[in-house]
Amino acid sequence: MKKAYLPPIAVLSVILAFAIWNSGTMSFHTDRWRAQLQQADELAQAEDWPRALSALSDSYEDWSSCQTYLHIVSQHDAVDDAEAMYHRAMAFAGTQEITEFRAELSDLRDQLRLLAEMEQFTVRNIL
Repeated sequence: MKKAYLPPIAVLSVILAFAIWNSGTMSFHTDRWRAQLQQADELAQAEDWPRALSALSDSYEDWSSCQTYLHIVSQHDAVDDAEAMYHRAMAFAGTQEITEFRAELSDLRDQLRLLAEMEQFTVRNIL
């Protein structure tokens, strides 16, 4: 009779391990992207637009390399919104619109924080 409990316990253990790993992985990625965006923001404030655009492009490439993972584990709308924010930020950087650029970066950093928050292994997210 005890052996009948082992497969369900094993499955639940694997699910728990994946949830914990996913939470940490998502936080790791989003923290890195947010730091990259902060660097782009600082460069724009210093009016170093070529380097700000380069930093933003590098962040976008890093973001793009994780698209498969993001679309598997996250809500598509949240990922798509962040994608659109990256594109708007690049357009503002290209035209050197500091106010709009900084506002878009702020929104994008919040969106990335939200992505990480949605994947956290918490009671609120489980229930």
